[in-house]
This record gives sequence, C-alpha cells and structure tokens, in this order.
Amino acid sequence: MKGKYLLGGLFMALLGATIALFAYTRIMGKPSVVISKDSSSVEVQGAKAFLTSMQMQEGQIDFTYAAEQTVHGVVHVHTKAMMGQPDNPIMEWFYGDRYSRPREVSGYGSGVIISGDGYIITNNHVVENAESVDVTLNDKRTFTAQVIGRDPSSDIALIKIKADNLPYIKYGNSEQLRLGEWVLAVGNPFNLTSTVTAGIISAKGRSFTLPDGTYRIESFIQTDAALNMGNSGGALVNTKGLLVGITSAIISPNGAYAGNSFAIPVTIVKKVVDDLKEFGEVQRALIGVNIRDVVSDDADKQKLSQIKGVLVTGIIEDGSAEAAGLKENDVIVKFDGLDVSTTSELQEQVGKRRPGDKATVTYIRNGKETTVPIIMKNVAGNTGVVTAGMGENAVYGAKFETLGPDDMRSLNVDYGVRVTEVNDGKFKDYGIKRGYVILSVNGKKVKKPSDVRQFTNNGSTLKSIALVQSDGSFLTIQFGN
Repeated sequence: MKGKYLLGGLFMALLGATIALFAYTRIMGKPSVVISKDSSSVEVQGAKAFLTSMQMQEGQIDFTYAAEQTVHGVVHVHTKAMMGQPDNPIMEWFYGDRYSRPREVSGYGSGVIISGDGYIITNNHVVENAESVDVTLNDKRTFTAQVIGRDPSSDIALIKIKADNLPYIKYGNSEQLRLGEWVLAVGNPFNLTSTVTAGIISAKGRSFTLPDGTYRIESFIQTDAALNMGNSGGALVNTKGLLVGITSAIISPNGAYAGNSFAIPVTIVKKVVDDLKEFGEVQRALIGVNIRDVVSDDADKQKLSQIKGVLVTGIIEDGSAEAAGLKENDVIVKFDGLDVSTTSELQEQVGKRRPGDKATVTYIRNGKETTVPIIMKNVAGNTGVVTAGMGENAVYGAKFETLGPDDMRSLNVDYGVRVTEVNDGKFKDYGIKRGYVILSVNGKKVKKPSDVRQFTNNGSTLKSIALVQSDGSFLTIQFGN
C-alpha cells in the first residue's frame, strides 16, 4: 500500500511540475503583467512602476537625427558698423573730438541656410545697421554676405553668400505644431557655435509689446528651449529636422534665458523670404482695420457666446474692409474659413497673403454672423506690386505706419503716421528718427502712409512738416520754397 501511495504522490508531483512549466512558458514568457484581484498593494505599485518604465523606453524622443540634420545648416553671422556717440558736452570737454568720433561696433547672431546656393535667413535686428556682414559656416569657412532685403515688420532679413552645394534646412509647417510637441533650437549663443537646445511648444500665436512701439507682425511660437544672445536668427526645428520657425526674442529680466523664448512661424518667414527674393520688398497685404482682442465687455455688447475674436476699433479709409462693408465694433471670428480668436492669429493669416489676394472675412454684428468676400490691398491702397525703394510708401528714405487708436488718444489727435524706418535720404538729413509721428506734410493732415508720398508729389515737393518727437514735444519744420 505504501508503494501505491508513493507512486501516486510522485505522479501528482510530476503532473504539477508539468502544469507549472506549461503555464510559465505560455504566460510568463509574454511581455505582459497580470495582477490578480487579491494582490497586495506592494505588488500593484511594483506593476505600475514596471509599466511606466516600459512606456518611457518605448516612447522616448531621440533628438540626434534632427540635430545632425540641422546643425550644419545654421551659420554664425558677424556684423560691423560705425556708430557715433551721443552728444555729451562734459565728455567732449574732457576728451575733445575723440569722444564724438564714430567708432566701430561689432555684433553677432545666427542664420539659417535655406538653399544650396547660399541664401540665408536671419533676423532684421541682427543686420539692420550693419555696414558689413560676414558668415561663418559650421565647417569654419567664412564668407562676406550681401543683404538681399530686410523686413522690420516681421523681423526677417535675407542675406546671400557666394557658395554652392551648401547643407541647408528644409521648410516644415508651423501651423501643424501642437502644444507640448518637442522642438530644437539651433544657434550660436554667446559666440558658442553649433549649439543645440531642446524644449516643447509652450504656446502659439503669442504676442507681446515690443520696446520700440513700432508695428510688427506678432504671432510668435513660444517655447522653453534655451535661447540667449547670439541665438537671434537661428533655427527652430521639429524632431524631423524641418524648419518650423526663426528664433527671434526672449523675455528676460537680465538679458539671459529665463524660460520663455519666441520664434517667428515659418509660414510667415517663407512668404517674406519669397517676396524679398522676387521683389526686394515684402508685398504686405492689409485688410484696412485697427484691431484688438475681444474682452468680456465686448462679448456682452456683441452677444457673443465666447470671449474670443478680434474687435474692429477703426476702419481705414479706402481700405479693403471699408469696401467689404465692415464697420467699427464688428467682431472678426474667421478669416478665409479659419477661426481667429486673437489679433495675433488674424495677423498670421493675413501675413501669408499678398495684395490682390481674395479671401473671406466672417464677422459678428449685433449678434448676427455674416461672411463677406474681401480683396486685400497694399499700403498704398491698391493691389499693385510694391517695388524696392517704395516699400511701405517710402519717401525721402523713410517708411511709415498708420497710428493706432491708443496712440491717437495719447497724443490727443485723430490722424498721423509713425516713422518705422529711416534710411539715407532727406528725412534722415533733417534729423527725423524712427518713432516720430508725422501729423501733416505741406499743410495737409496725414491719415495714412500713402498720404506722405501723395502730399509731396511723389517726393518732389517738401515745404513743411508738423510732427511729434519721441519725447512727446510738437515740432514744425519749414523748408521754404
């Protein structure tokens, strides 16, 4: 009997071992975690940690491809300019004319090669006052660059070097970027060449007040990728190594990276660059309105379901909006079928168009939504091409923009244009500077930029100018016959 029980026990043991081995190979061999209902809390926590670890490994972002694809397409931009010293009688008494003598000033930034034949994008503020521009490639070759064109409104400049077969970065699509998406910033901060930093998309369509108060297209990509002095004009690329923005600015209390960086969307960049290459001037489309973001009071008055949209605060005379029937206090909610919740979003959409382009504007007036067709015009109030030298109705070397409602209230006027740029010409010789406000020319009130050209007979007649200087003082200049 003992033998029977012994054999039976041995059989049961072998059977149990076989079942255990079968279960192990069929279940434990698979990459899964099974948690029974009566598992302890320690076992559950361990299983969660295991799963999280596996997910992190499988979803890890590899930046090496994007970095290797783009680092050779970003260049170091060096500039030189002769700058005069501000008037200072005390310093001149001590140092004589040595103090006021012009001195050479050097600057630096970054640039992005966009074609194998040497076209390079950088920021306008990098090359704005430069008398010479040199470019150093990642392979340490240095070239003298030619400035093809500049656009202060978008802070984009196009330069070119004489070279062939250069590595370049291809355009991506900034409109497809999503919040939280990883991006890389490639540039030359503090003269440290070929620097790559990583971050995520923190916000899109961001706008902020620029210190000089001039008109700008403000629809920035915000990221937390580290940018510092010298990154200006560098590349913001996605993980595929495609260009999605040109790094341009940071918000910082001390001039160094403080967590917020900004780039110009490539959809705007590409349009500006194409215009500069083809025309030498940006073909800027305007719809002829003064605008601001909708606030809660506006939403109540206009019977809006949400606090979003763009409030029309003024209609430019003879502009596209006036022709389409828009009025002050209308709320624009769509442009060409795309929702626009803020002024920056509207600016970005309009900024991609040229004068003569057709689109639709959807607005709300007294709670009723209406869509109208619109043909966009240039700053001269027509749909023609703006050629080099007459960009933004340049007259006597200066360019202008229409005053906004806040500016008019602060000056207690209802007309005027601000000087946005001063190059060589009669206005520069007379001491007129960027930021000055022109109120009248030859005794006629100036309401829009094209008036300056019109009232001076295309720059042939100038007898008087009434203006407001940067310190707020009013000045009238008489030039005689």
